[in-house]
Amino acid sequence: MVNKNDWRLMGQEEYLKNQTLIFHCHQKWSAEWNHDHCEFCTRHFGCSPDGLHEGYSTIDNYRWICKDCFNDFKEMFNWRIEEPV
Repeated sequence: MVNKNDWRLMGQEEYLKNQTLIFHCHQKWSAEWNHDHCEFCTRHFGCSPDGLHEGYSTIDNYRWICKDCFNDFKEMFNWRIEEPV
């Protein structure tokens, strides 16, 4: 279980608590978007070789969470998982 004083917690409960997430390959939020960051640890999602290529996102693909942070915070944030369409 993660400590409530974990350095990665920066107010995300305001917009990520009780959200439904989907695990899938990274998809840009819009045509102008070229990458995203994990909402917690800020790891890079994108097309670059060193970026993350899959993870958890909100239904609209706007917010992304890496596998490690998902596993660390899933209970604290009470996330639900939906299968990708």
